[in-house]
Amino acid sequence: FIQMLRGAKKGDVLQLLRRVPKEMLPFVVEAAVAAQSEASLAALSDFLDFGKEPKSLLEKFLYAAAFSPRPSGELLRLVLDKLDGKQLAPEVWETGVVAVGSLVGKLCQQKLCGLQQEVERGVETILAGLRGAKEEPEVVIYLLALGNAVLPETIPILLDHAEEGPTAVATAAISALRRFPAQHISSKVKRTMRRILHEKRKSYDKTCRLAAAEVLLDNEPSPMDVINILLAANELETETATFLLLKVQNSLRADHHPARRIMKDIMRDPRINNYNFFSKAGISSSFSGPLTVTQDLLSTFGLDLLFLEGGFLRKSVSDFSLLSRGQRLHAAQVTIEAQGMESMLGENVLEGEEEPELMAGMSAIFFDVQLRPIVFFQGYTDLMAKVLLSSGEPTSVVKGNFLLMDHHQVIPLQSGLQVAIKLQGGLGLDISADMDVSIWDQELKTSISTRGSLAMDFQAELDSPFLQATLRNQVEVETSIHFDTMLRFSGSLVLMCLQLREEQVPYR
Repeated sequence: FIQMLRGAKKGDVLQLLRRVPKEMLPFVVEAAVAAQSEASLAALSDFLDFGKEPKSLLEKFLYAAAFSPRPSGELLRLVLDKLDGKQLAPEVWETGVVAVGSLVGKLCQQKLCGLQQEVERGVETILAGLRGAKEEPEVVIYLLALGNAVLPETIPILLDHAEEGPTAVATAAISALRRFPAQHISSKVKRTMRRILHEKRKSYDKTCRLAAAEVLLDNEPSPMDVINILLAANELETETATFLLLKVQNSLRADHHPARRIMKDIMRDPRINNYNFFSKAGISSSFSGPLTVTQDLLSTFGLDLLFLEGGFLRKSVSDFSLLSRGQRLHAAQVTIEAQGMESMLGENVLEGEEEPELMAGMSAIFFDVQLRPIVFFQGYTDLMAKVLLSSGEPTSVVKGNFLLMDHHQVIPLQSGLQVAIKLQGGLGLDISADMDVSIWDQELKTSISTRGSLAMDFQAELDSPFLQATLRNQVEVETSIHFDTMLRFSGSLVLMCLQLREEQVPYR
């Protein structure tokens, strides 16, 4: 369909968009974005009215742009023009901002930073928005967009928000910093992370302190950093300490972890490697391990669960990553957070900590693109409304078809002949999340369903006046993963059930 659109005129694409059946329209919009021809982008510009179209269609357009493997300056200009100066639904605006961040980052990877006006305009749109943002959720969205853009010159801005901002802002800023490769995590970044971890200037939420510790551990830590993290764990409450110590121990087990060699040296010291240090008895956990190991590729699965002292789930992170030749791709990372539950359960907040607002939400990264966060409920009134008026329908996080690979190369052979190679890869993705709180039964259920299908089409063609040969390879794979958690807090002990279900994976 994309190949057909690449050869079509603007009028034909526009007619197709206007006449296609309603249920097929999202598919055609996604294909037109992926085609990225001058005609298809001009047709989309005429067709899409951000003041009238349904939110779901506009979000599909923006996510198709964000996932584009090699976006053009024209695609970024189209997105910026559509967002500029319009009164948009919050969901569309948030998706638009993170999409601009993703497009800027990918254009800069193509060495187009400073060469294209659109890139400069995209960067300025995010930075100006961040400077003018008054509300906390607005600031968070702009920081997540900077995480998608991964621009080294924005690191001082992220550090400032990480150290000075309120909990949600600081968490978003540290999350954005974690997207940067190790060469950009300078001594200045590490000094800021140390101040946050050890609370040198003010007190921070435990999730911020743990995230700061992970930045230090994941980026060529010094022996002193690791020792200080272990010493800090000894002074933290049980659950936070348990989680942090497991993070440190994980680095020992993973061959590819940057802290492994240093950890092995430190663990030879009996003053550190002893029962007193590593005997924390919390129920929080952190696990990571390999799924697939080949000569060229390592794929890993990680699951982090951080609990409150009373046994309530504070944060869960499930992570699927691909590592190849020193490069890391976040295939999928889903984070579910719940805060302020202590007051609901009649627990006291720790001394020195402010009581957080009641909130539950989710954020996700897919193929290195941070999606807009989803809020299940915010505040007690909102929770009650959701409990009483719940439709029972899961919340859609992202749903659509995206072009992930689009490669065309001509290779001259020693014989003087040429081989043309084409590779295209498309992903169909459907992710939904649900959170169900029952005040009467004192139960909390969360479920994340991820369904995806990947299709790849490889073609090598030798074309000469006297010989033609074509090699074609098509691969299709489908997968479906469901992650459910259930907590029952009616008794003195909190009962917890975690379930990861994977359906059969057909591969053709």
